[in-house]
Amino acid sequence: MKREMLILSVPFIFLGAFSQAQEEHPRTPSGKPDFSGHYDISTLTPFERPTSFGSRQSLNEDEVNALREREMGIRARDAESSDPNREAPEEGGNIGSYNDFWFDRGNDGFVIDGEYRTSILTYPENGRMPPRTAEGQQKADAAPKFAWPERDGAWWLETGDQPYDGPENQTLAVRCIYHQPATIPITPRVYNNLKTIVQTEEYLMLYIEWMHWARIIRIDDEHQSEVLSTFDGDSVGRWEGDTLVVETINFMDQPYQPAQRRVVERFSPEPGGGLIYGFTVEDADYADRYGGEMVWPKSDQVPYEYACHEGNYAMSATLMGARVREAEHRAANGSDD
Repeated sequence: MKREMLILSVPFIFLGAFSQAQEEHPRTPSGKPDFSGHYDISTLTPFERPTSFGSRQSLNEDEVNALREREMGIRARDAESSDPNREAPEEGGNIGSYNDFWFDRGNDGFVIDGEYRTSILTYPENGRMPPRTAEGQQKADAAPKFAWPERDGAWWLETGDQPYDGPENQTLAVRCIYHQPATIPITPRVYNNLKTIVQTEEYLMLYIEWMHWARIIRIDDEHQSEVLSTFDGDSVGRWEGDTLVVETINFMDQPYQPAQRRVVERFSPEPGGGLIYGFTVEDADYADRYGGEMVWPKSDQVPYEYACHEGNYAMSATLMGARVREAEHRAANGSDD
């Protein structure tokens, strides 16, 4: 849901003591924090830290203002009306994406422990993703991708690649099945950042707006067998004081392709009914673990159905376009292959 731009007049907002959060948060009958509600996690704070900040975790007042002014400038520029008399883009050129109306990157960054953060990632210390292992890079190179063609024509007929043979060669997100970065660990995207929690004593349901995915977290239970692996893994929570610690294992990266990954998430109350969400990921595809934290503010917005394929011609158009290019390639080369 798009929100109006709101720039705060003060550079820092102190979140208050943890004890205040404990008092303000509603409780379940057993006395545990009740996280039920809607949250909008859109934020100007980037996932990875700009390299210019090095290992510095917080911004000063001038840097905070610069961040806000830069976003205001981007929004104003992207919201300008297009010239109806403009010429068509050059053939094969990049026609761009949606206009600014459809994006929601948030109104501000977030503050934790009185610090306006430079990034969501806090480990490694430089706030950047660790490099992939050789095996991890090989897996990434072989995985389906959503990208612009590397070159004109039906080049895959010459290389033996199969990027457009069928829906199974496309990414899970393009196929409207699953969107990992929005689901676990949960990170903000350019839109569809609403999350809904419904909590009982034995379960916590976490509804992810992007790709209409509902994560069911069992509390005080045992993990299921690896043969029951899923895209979002098997999540089991336990209480450590007022923090719900959720451990997730048994992931799949693609259908029937298990992933050696373990994610630990921490949901803690903060004043006003919001959350502090933290995560740590141990993934065999990366040379080191990585982790971070961010604020989840409460929201009065309600997520609507994410009807990904309704009126979506992208999949059929992509495959039809590939068949046209293949026919042109065969005609130009006098081949029926």
